[in-house]
Amino acid sequence: MARRLLEMSLAAGVFAASLLAQNTPGSLRTQQDKNNQTLREPKDPPLVAVGDAERLVFHVSPLSGKGLLSEQTRDALKAILKLNGGGQIVHIRALSAGNGDVRRIPQIVADVLGDKHGPLPSISVLQVGGLTVDDAQIVLETVSLGRKTVNRDGVTFHAAETVTATEPTNPLPGLLQRAAEQLAAKMNGRQALAVTCFVSSLEGAAELIRTVTTRFPGAATDLVQPRRLAWQTEASCEGVSRGGSHAGRIALTGTQVAFGTEEKDAALAAQRLDRALAEVGAARLGEASLVRLYLLAPGTAGVAGKPVSGAAAVAMYSVESVGPASGGFAMDAVSPVK
Repeated sequence: MARRLLEMSLAAGVFAASLLAQNTPGSLRTQQDKNNQTLREPKDPPLVAVGDAERLVFHVSPLSGKGLLSEQTRDALKAILKLNGGGQIVHIRALSAGNGDVRRIPQIVADVLGDKHGPLPSISVLQVGGLTVDDAQIVLETVSLGRKTVNRDGVTFHAAETVTATEPTNPLPGLLQRAAEQLAAKMNGRQALAVTCFVSSLEGAAELIRTVTTRFPGAATDLVQPRRLAWQTEASCEGVSRGGSHAGRIALTGTQVAFGTEEKDAALAAQRLDRALAEVGAARLGEASLVRLYLLAPGTAGVAGKPVSGAAAVAMYSVESVGPASGGFAMDAVSPVK
């Protein structure tokens, strides 16, 4: 009899506990379920992303001097998503002028975009010398997919050519004007969609910005000082125009860092980028539309460009850093998908 009473008592206790767990908000069971949840690690952005050239749209995030690098990066991403209507971002070139750790930028992007905005974009991450707003630590140049066809005849990516001062007294505004005219000549009357100009100094930034926006009205424009201490007085402009060479799918890579400045380091970086391009069916570096080399020292130009043999247009830029402390230089590319 005692055993029977004990069994009945235990059963009643189990039933009461079950009923309590089902009907009480914030119950112990609910709390345990929360505690047992496994937080998902953000995915790593891909080295290469692909988009349809006919739907590509281009934006530059507004600059802000508020907050640290992480906050500014999140705010810049939110601004881009507002500009592109929440569309899928295919590629980001993140140019950081602050002292924050630029290696965190891809994970911040992955955290913000997550699974809500399609596949993650490829990301080129660079540390530069300065931006045109005080205390601004980052600007994002983005390529997104529009909801409809906007480039029926495709797009063309144009490499930058550097205009340098022949004399120390050559004013920078004149050099920038020449660089902008060179880019406009390449576009040959086609509409400019995006333009980025690099200048050795941001003194008189307002005038420099007007030079670019006046010459390329309607384009997403950016003006960047690539190094704090320039190697020489110079200006260069690269851009994208509507119509021309790309009317199908196009691959845009993030930066591949070469961990050293010897030929073997350059060859290994190029091989990794070639392999990633091949995996998405894109042309390799030698057949790419544009290869950009980001150099930390002028003496690495010959080594960095050596593995890129072929018809690809090659542009070289001087920057402060490519992220990893051991990085010698970095490269990224734009390549048609076969």
